[in-house]
Amino acid sequence: MSTPTETTKLFSPSYQSLTKRDQLKFPLGLVPQRVRPYLELIRFEKPTGTILMFWPFAWGLTMAARTVGLHLQEYFPRLLQCLLGAWLVRGSACTVNDIFDRDMDAGVERTRGRPLPSGRISVRAATIYLLVQYALGLAFFYTTLSGLAFYVALFQLLPMFMIYPLLKRVSDWPQAWLGFAMNFGFVTAWITTTGTMDTVLLAAAMIGFWSWTMLYDTIYACQDKADDVKVGVRSTALLFGAWIRPLLVALGIIFVAMLALSGFLSGQGVPYYAISVGGTAAHLLWQYLTVNLEEPASCGENFKRNGHLGWIIWGGLFADYATTVTSSAIVAFI
Repeated sequence: MSTPTETTKLFSPSYQSLTKRDQLKFPLGLVPQRVRPYLELIRFEKPTGTILMFWPFAWGLTMAARTVGLHLQEYFPRLLQCLLGAWLVRGSACTVNDIFDRDMDAGVERTRGRPLPSGRISVRAATIYLLVQYALGLAFFYTTLSGLAFYVALFQLLPMFMIYPLLKRVSDWPQAWLGFAMNFGFVTAWITTTGTMDTVLLAAAMIGFWSWTMLYDTIYACQDKADDVKVGVRSTALLFGAWIRPLLVALGIIFVAMLALSGFLSGQGVPYYAISVGGTAAHLLWQYLTVNLEEPASCGENFKRNGHLGWIIWGGLFADYATTVTSSAIVAFI
């Protein structure tokens, strides 16, 4: 791809809007202009993706913490590790995605102002930046994980997100791959906390989380349907066509059902079913009733709402875990 000329960038509507956007979104307006493209590559100013990556880590840790009776003072440092791990994985995932998609992004209104298609950073610089991120991720997981958990995290960090952008060109189901890539943190957190590989539980949870990612990323892809057709990007948003609403309902039902089954398999209590399962069902119903799939702004807002949904699931898990650990401590004291 040829680098856009300064004149082309100057008169590009998306590039002109970049200045206004940078002033509004933290922290782009607080750093030197030459640093901004690197923050944008990892979507630092758009935390929803990191939040969505973080929740499976946090859910896996919390469900496992209840199972093994992990002390609360150990739980919160591990939760912080989950957040940092999710941030590293998400940042590298965005960077490799933008390297592969730079030509396609140039043809989509929403993405043509990104650093690579707008010419504000070179492919060479972005690639070096990606390698640095991979090195940091490898070092982080090597020092915080061991055994099978380390290899699971490494698999998520490297091949899973390298493959995803390629699928947009050859398959109508890139969201299906993303459904696994986004949620492997649950497996990592469960294994490293319990030291076990509960195949049935992990399979049930991953099916549920896969359905959830399919749901929110299909809606997210609805933002760009017209441009995607022009540039040749394939997605479930285009594939589902007139069936999109009933299929999204089916994905939501599978998600809630697998949450309930995962809770049963891990021995969760009333707080989990009341808050996590019941709250998720109510939130998904609200999403369905309020999202307009033909309106890009509504689809983008719905995407963010799924980041908020994570609090509901975590809240039920944590209430169940904290109640169990506290009760056990009281009994032991008595």
